[in-house]
Amino acid sequence: MTDRYDHIVIGGGAAGCVAAARLARDGKAKVLLLEAGHSNRHPLLDMPPGIFKMINGSRYMRYHRTVAQPHLDGRVHEIAQGNVLGGGSSVNAQVYMRGRPSDYDEWDTLLEGSNDGVGWGWKDVLPHFRRMEGNNRLGGDLHGNEGPLLVSDPGHIDQTSRWFVQAVQNMGVPFNPDFNGTSQKGVGFYQFMNRDGKRSSSAYAFIEPEKNNPKLAVQLRCEVTEILFDGDRACGVAFHKDGGPRQEVHCSGDIVLSAGALVTPKLLMLSGIGPSDHLAEHGIACRHHAPGVGQNLIDHPEVPMSVYLNGAYGYYRQGEGWRMLRNGLQFKLFGTGPITTAGVEAGAFINPHDPEGVPSIQAFCVPIVYVDRDRRDLVKDGYGLTITTVVVKPRSRGEVRLASADPAAPPRVSPNLLKDDADMREMIAAQRFFLKAFRQSPLASRVDRIALPQSPDLSDEGLHTHCKAFVKTNYHPAGTARMGPDGDPLAVLDARMRVRGVRGLRVCDMSAVPDINAGNTNAPAMMLGDRCADMIMGRI
Repeated sequence: MTDRYDHIVIGGGAAGCVAAARLARDGKAKVLLLEAGHSNRHPLLDMPPGIFKMINGSRYMRYHRTVAQPHLDGRVHEIAQGNVLGGGSSVNAQVYMRGRPSDYDEWDTLLEGSNDGVGWGWKDVLPHFRRMEGNNRLGGDLHGNEGPLLVSDPGHIDQTSRWFVQAVQNMGVPFNPDFNGTSQKGVGFYQFMNRDGKRSSSAYAFIEPEKNNPKLAVQLRCEVTEILFDGDRACGVAFHKDGGPRQEVHCSGDIVLSAGALVTPKLLMLSGIGPSDHLAEHGIACRHHAPGVGQNLIDHPEVPMSVYLNGAYGYYRQGEGWRMLRNGLQFKLFGTGPITTAGVEAGAFINPHDPEGVPSIQAFCVPIVYVDRDRRDLVKDGYGLTITTVVVKPRSRGEVRLASADPAAPPRVSPNLLKDDADMREMIAAQRFFLKAFRQSPLASRVDRIALPQSPDLSDEGLHTHCKAFVKTNYHPAGTARMGPDGDPLAVLDARMRVRGVRGLRVCDMSAVPDINAGNTNAPAMMLGDRCADMIMGRI
């Protein structure tokens, strides 16, 4: 790493892999990608259900403990993020979701008039999604078939997931064959970023094809501690490889920061870009006063409800003992069975207040008793089914702050999930809606008893208590270095993803979004990386 590069990409997550690969392949630029985590090559990471082996403790995950949340009675919980090449795309449940057109049209309206000639509406971002997508079922104007990101229907659908879809249809919710189609509304089966039982992560889809490209250098286990400047221009980074001594590397072009919505603001602040008073608290010289850095933290809040089933249904113990051997043999011999699924095959988008209204809730059907790892000791395991409800456009906002000037110290994260009363009301309505699904055919005859909520009190007050006790992240932190219009003091970035107040530095991960999209954020993160590369190459 003594060479001089054209560009340095900090963070090999979903967005960073796309940006680095595009700059090296299409821009013919010499690119260095620095990733703090591990290689993505691991059998459990490759297999769709491997997430359930990893989520409760793995070196491939980094667990950010929140500060105590007063509105949750002082509860401290965790936000797991990928610590691996590919980031979240290498460790998540692989759901392929882009959000709805109005999400991006709202960004475009916000940035209109100060966007330096770049649009952010649906018509502007859709070509990026289509170019990346290799869908094995859907085509037309909304989907791509030839892209490197392999998108597929679930390789296996458990009967419990089918019962969920039928039960929700029996409540009057229409079947939706494509949540990325003309409307999100309805119940159905998700598509996933995998193919033939193998994960299609950002690392596999974009970095792997460039493994012999001399223009792209990928370095793992490199913890970046500071962005270096020559005057007001970003010119390099300082980092430690494998915990070794400080090293520096420089570049002549733009540096792209894509370390995720929790670490990106931390690195900006450690480099002197952030709220001047907060930097002063930690003895950091302020290079540029940017009060929006670390503010506007948005995440999709998720609350589980679970039932125990009266038979051996679902995925309980499918990864243990003889069942694991049987499933492995079935996959090895025939390429079929539970190993080909991420275990979250079905879901829904609904509005619990108005069946004809824009969906405000996303639901996931998980054929196990599924809770966050800090709640596991509160719920007995067994054959079960969990429906998690997610507020897709939350109003609550949190923040990311430095714990100290020590780069090794994790940031102080306060997500404020469900802090806004409107979010809590929406979540309670969603819980009440899907509790009815357990009493609908064909689920009703398979349900033994309710596991969550634990209290028999299902009044609004009782559900409020349940939501506070079990709310968790949907693993979608966003917005902590957001784009915004000229004159907005909290806009960290302009519409070309450039950090305001300095030169040669851009942010292309989910930190950059003004507001979160409705649904999973992995595909949108890849879109951001793709657009950032096009901007640097002058194609937008």
